[in-house]
Amino acid sequence: MSVKVGLISDTHGLLRPQALEALRGCDYLIHGGDIGKPEILEALREIAPLTVVRGNNDTDDAWASDVPFDAVLRVGKLAIYVTHILADVPETLASDVRVIVTGHSHKPLQQTRHGVLYINPGSAGPRRFKLPITVGMLHIDGLDVRGELIELQV
Repeated sequence: MSVKVGLISDTHGLLRPQALEALRGCDYLIHGGDIGKPEILEALREIAPLTVVRGNNDTDDAWASDVPFDAVLRVGKLAIYVTHILADVPETLASDVRVIVTGHSHKPLQQTRHGVLYINPGSAGPRRFKLPITVGMLHIDGLDVRGELIELQV
């Protein structure tokens, strides 16, 4: 059975309707930090179960104190490790971690290193420089994972 995990990051208080539409139909959602306001999490939870981490810009808000700096989402026998900043990924992770999701840079990126998919869905919030507005998707079938980056038309 195939599972879809929607990825969003760096909303910075702006949850675009195009992002919500792109994430509809997902089995799970992950927010990679720099959320901006709690209403964004509420809206995402209406779509699917949500795993969320705190970003470097979420530290001054009382609501964000309950949001962890890292998290693990397990989908079957596969684990997805989530943290906002790539440099904060521990050198050693559990052997079932097949995907690492980060945010922070606002640059959509996916690459495989030593059998682990590293994916940054980019930013779905306010445009930064000339970077695209994007979300991501993980397509999981057993232990097979395929990442997808989706540019939103805004």
